[in-house]
Amino acid sequence: MRALDLRQLGWPQKEIARSLGVSEGAVSQWMRRLREGGPEALRHRRPPGKAPRLSPEARTRLKDLLALGPGSFGFDRWTCARASELVLREFGVSLHPAHMSRVLRRCGFELRAS
Repeated sequence: MRALDLRQLGWPQKEIARSLGVSEGAVSQWMRRLREGGPEALRHRRPPGKAPRLSPEARTRLKDLLALGPGSFGFDRWTCARASELVLREFGVSLHPAHMSRVLRRCGFELRAS
């Protein structure tokens, strides 16, 4: 937004870049975004991430399955590795056990250390 202010004051791109400590290319990209989308296009946006591998519906179903208890699936207790195995069996999605704790938290389920 500061680049926009300086541009409106008539500053050349080279001076805007120098004053903000960025490359001229960055200023050029900002000005292009400004032309194409207006001032709102300059607002910071989170970069898009990878889409979740489990849909919201699958996460809801996973929560229901976990609520049945580990014994329903032949386990004595839940671990991330066992939850990953359940996800593979039920949804055909392979998730690394180390990632499973984040998935489980999103489902509202937390594994406790024993």
